[in-house]
Amino acid sequence: MNRLVGDIGNTCTKICILNNNFKIINKVILTTAEAKNLNFIKKKMNLLIKKYKPHKTILFSSVVPSTYKLIKKSFKKNFKINCIELKQLNLNKIIKLNVKKNHVGSDRIANAIGSYYNYQKSNCIILDFGTATTFDVVIGGVYKGGVIAPGLSLSMNNLISQAEQIPNFKLKKVQKVVGNNTVKALRSGFFWGYTGLINNIIKLIKNETNKNLIVILTGGFSYLFKNSLNFKVYIDEDITIKGLIKLIKNN
Repeated sequence: MNRLVGDIGNTCTKICILNNNFKIINKVILTTAEAKNLNFIKKKMNLLIKKYKPHKTILFSSVVPSTYKLIKKSFKKNFKINCIELKQLNLNKIIKLNVKKNHVGSDRIANAIGSYYNYQKSNCIILDFGTATTFDVVIGGVYKGGVIAPGLSLSMNNLISQAEQIPNFKLKKVQKVVGNNTVKALRSGFFWGYTGLINNIIKLIKNETNKNLIVILTGGFSYLFKNSLNFKVYIDEDITIKGLIKLIKNN
């Protein structure tokens, strides 16, 4: 039977349909602002629900309780599908948490599970370029905790909105540090600034844990920074969903 899993982030919401082998066969990606519109959710999901006839339960990771509540209402009303949030499950058989569940976002727990089980149970750091830039550490199947830094897009938009002479600009990888105009200077500051931030935090985590940790990148800016870091990295756009898949396999 086909199944559903979803992730509700501050910026983006992703809902995936899985086949009998728990492989992603279709996905819907929308802004979380769009996901708050019950009619929009109904319209986006209606044909897919009819086509794939999934199991009547969908597992979500969510860091936006208000949006989750609305989506839960929509799925129940329109499709007779029940929603379950990751933290409602017993996680102990899958991963040990070195923090209280209510002190860490369920997306970060899903990232930790997805990374640990999809990368040969390796010790790892998961770097997620989301609304915030998060670093999560898994060692020996235990989620140790992590680091939360400002998100790239949020920082850029905040600067643009607060500084009258700062123009809208698109972040790109740059070679030179010194920019000879405002846009080039901005790109340099954000690209090399975050490259330094990422390299330094990963270095500090490795020194503090004294472990060999693989680094997994996910989120919108992963490819931008892939080749500028001092560490070998893996990019996995669906690592959160893979964590949810592992959970439904074991529940």
